[in-house]
Amino acid sequence: MTEPLSFAPESPLAGDLDLLFQRHAAEMHADTPPESIHMLPREALVSPDIDFFVLRRSGKPVGMAALKRLDGTHAEVKSMHVLAEARGAGLSRLMLDRLVGHARGVGLTRLSLETGAQPSFAAARGLYARGGFAECPPFGSYCPDPNSVFMTLAL
Repeated sequence: MTEPLSFAPESPLAGDLDLLFQRHAAEMHADTPPESIHMLPREALVSPDIDFFVLRRSGKPVGMAALKRLDGTHAEVKSMHVLAEARGAGLSRLMLDRLVGHARGVGLTRLSLETGAQPSFAAARGLYARGGFAECPPFGSYCPDPNSVFMTLAL
């Protein structure tokens, strides 16, 4: 039997999201120099320019993702994370597809992202490439960084 899934806008400050944020921060700090970590603090995800979503399986949070508007047509994928014990079931792809659908629905024409260049980010880079994202130069306020890979998708 398939467990019910939901992917919906929520507040990043919800108390039952603590584990997601702790794990996300731990993975970002595991092999990335501090100056190359571009993760937004949890509180910064509460913004009129950010749409924050939680993926729940049987009501329990197992994933999160956000879109940060850079201008009227371009947004950045931020804070995308699925708990390690929930990986391997296509949940990251589901979240990415839903984010892309949401972006199209609100009139965005481009999504971009920054992810790690380290081997530990290979699965993420592969997910984004399979989702149609292609490598691009730094965008927004980013600068070239040997620890970063920048990707973009025209919608």
